[in-house]
Amino acid sequence: MVAGEASGDLLAREVVQAIRRETDDVEFAGIGGQELASVGIHSPFDISSLSILGFAEGIRAYGTVVKLADAAADAIVAFKPDAVVLVDSWGFMLRVAQRVRTRAPEIKLIKLIGPQVWATRPGRAKTLAQTVDYLLCMHDMEVPYYEPYGLPTTVIGNPALSRNRPGDGQRFRAARGMAQDEKICLVLPGSRRSELAKVAPALLEAAKLVSSAVPGVRIIVSPSGNMAEAFDEAFPDVSGWAEVLHAPEERYDAMAAADLALACSGTVTSELAMQGTPMIVAYRTGWLTWALARGLLYKKRHITLLNIVSDDQEIVPEFVQTRQKPDLIAETAIQWLSEPKRLQAQKEAQQAALVRMQVGGHSSAEIAAATILSVARGQVVLTQE
Repeated sequence: MVAGEASGDLLAREVVQAIRRETDDVEFAGIGGQELASVGIHSPFDISSLSILGFAEGIRAYGTVVKLADAAADAIVAFKPDAVVLVDSWGFMLRVAQRVRTRAPEIKLIKLIGPQVWATRPGRAKTLAQTVDYLLCMHDMEVPYYEPYGLPTTVIGNPALSRNRPGDGQRFRAARGMAQDEKICLVLPGSRRSELAKVAPALLEAAKLVSSAVPGVRIIVSPSGNMAEAFDEAFPDVSGWAEVLHAPEERYDAMAAADLALACSGTVTSELAMQGTPMIVAYRTGWLTWALARGLLYKKRHITLLNIVSDDQEIVPEFVQTRQKPDLIAETAIQWLSEPKRLQAQKEAQQAALVRMQVGGHSSAEIAAATILSVARGQVVLTQE
């Protein structure tokens, strides 16, 4: 199992657990973070530097990516696995796959979560098909991109939807002595260091404006677990005017309790929708990355998956790049918090978008586990064989 970022590390752990429920006849090794370590799979080196945002930022970190890809390939070849599962993190995993393919072509390579070929650079479908043996992707709309190249593909659905663990909003409020009608604005500042630098300041400033304008509103800030220490270092003064959550087990409870969330774009938007939490999304990347994406690469008008699956319509308000301004974000938030009917309408719109994203049956991890075992056991005919 190879995972380069927090969301991939979580999915890798879930798949490992699903495989272990299916059989005890599997030996694991892995490269990842805290989630894989929690199930006894410890990384031989630190992968936290792979939390890179954007094309230009990736170029600057190219040397680090290559060095880690070399180290990962060394570890994989030394372990001599039947199969390698490469989770998310397109650029890094491609380099790992190419190195393993060259040195040990007998090892089966499985990509878990494909690149967003439906949004940017559809040519990556051909590159991936030439590099790996099997793809596990999230959406039906991805499959046609790979069919011309003969890459076997299984749709597993959005893993975030499979984690639909309802939070307990009443418990969260009771633990803090809060009334059920007391307003909560939740801030989710991102899961990468680059997002803490480029997105979190605007979200926090917007939350401050909300706090000043909405009487009695409680501001709760919930950094992702992998960024909690970095958040505290970057924003030491936030605890003076907001409550900063450090208990990961309270994260879903906080979502369920919140009247509104200000969130950095990412997987967390699907999680918020599942908790029935109205949200406003912000995002900003480097200017070179943005210029390349808008001018050459990105084919959709929106970046939030809830919006993309809704025929690329803005179901969730997005404040991206030049529009990521605290006053604009706060203006919408303040308006919503003063209009209960508007918040309810937003919940309903998000729920409708969720319905369009769901795949029935087993969880994403269970579907992935069953497919991985079949590939590893040679029960699936691969195009490269």
